[in-house]
Amino acid sequence: MATQTDAAKPQTAAARTVAEIVKRARAAQQAYARYTQAQLDEVVTAAGWAIINPEHNRVLAELAVKDTGLGNVSDKIVKNHRKTFGLLRDLQGAKSTGVIAEYPARGITEIARPVGVVAAIVPSTNPGATPANNIINALKCGNAIILSPSPKGYSTSVKLLGYIHAEFKRIGAPLDLVQTLPLPATREMSTELMQQADLVVVTGSKNNVRAGYSSGTPALGVGVGNVAVIVDASADCADAAGKIMRSKIFDNATSCSSENSVIIHAEVYAAMLAALAREGGALLSAAEKATLQQAMFPGGRLSPTITAQSVSRICAIAGLTRPELVNAKCLMVEETGTGRDYPFSGEKLAPVLTIYRASDFDHAFGIMRGIYDYMGNGHSCGIYSEDEDHIRRLGLDMTVCRVIVKQAHTFATGGSFDNGLPFSLSMGCGTWGGNSFSENLNYRHFMNITRIVTTIPEDKPSEEDLFGPFWKKYGK
Repeated sequence: MATQTDAAKPQTAAARTVAEIVKRARAAQQAYARYTQAQLDEVVTAAGWAIINPEHNRVLAELAVKDTGLGNVSDKIVKNHRKTFGLLRDLQGAKSTGVIAEYPARGITEIARPVGVVAAIVPSTNPGATPANNIINALKCGNAIILSPSPKGYSTSVKLLGYIHAEFKRIGAPLDLVQTLPLPATREMSTELMQQADLVVVTGSKNNVRAGYSSGTPALGVGVGNVAVIVDASADCADAAGKIMRSKIFDNATSCSSENSVIIHAEVYAAMLAALAREGGALLSAAEKATLQQAMFPGGRLSPTITAQSVSRICAIAGLTRPELVNAKCLMVEETGTGRDYPFSGEKLAPVLTIYRASDFDHAFGIMRGIYDYMGNGHSCGIYSEDEDHIRRLGLDMTVCRVIVKQAHTFATGGSFDNGLPFSLSMGCGTWGGNSFSENLNYRHFMNITRIVTTIPEDKPSEEDLFGPFWKKYGK
């Protein structure tokens, strides 16, 4: 209930606009919260078909590339379909309303409840797939959701919304379950939305994530990506090169899960470089690297003119004319250091791959540690190795939430049909990345759980049970 102080506060035009949208969302959500599991699942399927429909998918992909200037149409079509299809697979048969678990021995019954109205901040890099993912997860749990798209991606999100509303009309679902902020979607309106909603989901820039966490509303924000991958002495170089290159160049490296650095064991360094070259990678000379660095990192900061552009476009911007570079699928630069003085050790969001040479696994581990000390801490790393001890060491000692083993990182980190991670476009980075969660964002993050607690036979240990071994070892 609003207090007198709240009511007395002067409301801006942005606050009033957002309040009206949230009011409609709450009205729709209150009715939707009474839907059965079967009814919720029908709405989820309708929202999924709205983007997977091949005709819709192509329009959304073309519009996204046209208006944002990021990525490429064919890969966005694949991303829109694959991420949505995989998410629908994950949700098939999942309980998200009513009783979802019973533990008789503990006297606990768990009941899924909606969170209410979700505010979703949408990045320009994925203006179709990311909102679709958030919309479907929110709807699965009985929520309404309001999008705050980036200015460049606004048209794509609005088009997606239109397709979803058309499907909702077919099944009789409330249209106000899914809304978007109106134009001009200002930062003030986005801030108001985050403050007035019940849950904030943020995918995008560090500034957006910080705004979500400081909004005063419970928030799910993700950390910065900067994936590093180790190619160990025991690796199959041809397999590793094929997967790394396919992953790296997908959608012009718009994904936060795209490989940014490859750390290669000295024993297979030459073989791996040759394998990467066969897959379309082109290694720059020292002079060409310096030229590219000037164009990519003017003043030490990544230039938006390079983000998610093709290799030929990057070469044109940088003034690189060697045919082997212009016609390559990916540019490769050799590096020795990490940190601010070595900008290629950071996230690039472009088909540019940094190559390190490591004398042994300890050296490779140290290079990776230096990379994450600079950028990408908490996100994920990869390894191509047959040495289980090396793989396990990354899991035990590297400050990442996912260790991807012998897989194309872009396709594996956010869920795949051949691994067990949930399909998602938002990867939690734990406390290492300044996040409140360390999983792939999934439907369970969009629900509250009420627990009915009944009595059970008393389970109370004696002091001897708890302290006996300690007393025996150290005395009382």
